Amino acid sequence: MPFMYILECSDRSLYVGSTWDLDRRLSQHNDGEGAAYTRNRLPVRLLYSEYYGRIENAFLREKQVQRWSRPKRLALINGDLAQLRPLAKKKSWPSNG
Repeated sequence: MPFMYILECSDRSLYVGSTWDLDRRLSQHNDGEGAAYTRNRLPVRLLYSEYYGRIENAFLREKQVQRWSRPKRLALINGDLAQLRPLAKKKSWPSNG
């Protein structure tokens, strides 16, 4: 079953991925067989996942969430969906005049 998932690494950074088999992929990450990013930040733990009917959709969602800021990812993880839109807005720079 296709999933998009978010892991927390030992340095508290967040890693976003997609996979067919979530349990197997989590084991791979923790065995040092996952992405190079997580290999240097073990152990990792699963914080969030979403199921998709097609792997293509899980991959597209992975790419979307990878572009998000940490606060926006944490809002998703915590189920604070009302914060997703405000966190997506770009901060305006103060004017010089």
